[in-house]
Amino acid sequence: MHDSVLFRAVPKPKIESDPHPADQHVGRQIATVRVQSDVSQAQLARSIGISFQQLQKYENARNRVSASMLYEIASSLGVPVGRFFEGLPGNDEARVEARPLPVDERLDFIASAEGRRLIEGLVNLPPRVRGRVSSLIAALGEELALLDAKRDNETIDEAAPAEHNTA
Repeated sequence: MHDSVLFRAVPKPKIESDPHPADQHVGRQIATVRVQSDVSQAQLARSIGISFQQLQKYENARNRVSASMLYEIASSLGVPVGRFFEGLPGNDEARVEARPLPVDERLDFIASAEGRRLIEGLVNLPPRVRGRVSSLIAALGEELALLDAKRDNETIDEAAPAEHNTA
């Protein structure tokens, strides 16, 4: 009985399941600067002495980036360390209202392999064709938005209570 009391008295360590919004922001910034610098994950990882899988974990905020590693990343990409914190709310603002940073899906897409392939393909097209492809993509986006709006309206109409005729 004495041993079981000791085991119950030891608190379990807190396990964080979701990354902190600041870590997510820094990771997205690393990916953005890397893509803007036309550097692959493998190239950057090799230049700072880590695996590309570890760099992916930093960019996706699955692992936190230490100050020294952030310094190495910034040095390798030729940017100041502060570049990775641009757009992050200041301490005073963060204390007033703790809220997650908005996730910018566009940056995530651009940093993905699919996004890089798409951009490379578009860049290789003649300017006139690239303009037409851009117009086509915009038109498809508008059509999808209209379909989504129509679907939302139909859902609202279905959810509304039916009027009963009592006459």
